[in-house]
Amino acid sequence: MNGITLLKCICEETRFNILELLQKNNEMSVNDLVMKLKKDQPLVSHHLRLLKECGIVTASERGKMTMYAIANKDISRMISEIVETSEKMATVCCETPGCC
Repeated sequence: MNGITLLKCICEETRFNILELLQKNNEMSVNDLVMKLKKDQPLVSHHLRLLKECGIVTASERGKMTMYAIANKDISRMISEIVETSEKMATVCCETPGCC
């Protein structure tokens, strides 16, 4: 996967929010993500499927539940760095209210 493909896969609000939650919690079920995101289950499942197809998340069966996790440490670190960088940029670069 090249950089553009990776960014296209994560550069959607719900998918990025899923990745942030997984990065903080190590692994979560669809139901956990639905409750945290306050989104419909089919929508969350759709985005998880896309992230899994891109190799960004993994899924493992635990009885009747499927648990999702970020596929590797590099992706987890990248999500952390994106969040940290965006927070810094929002406080330093943006002078227009509501810009970022």
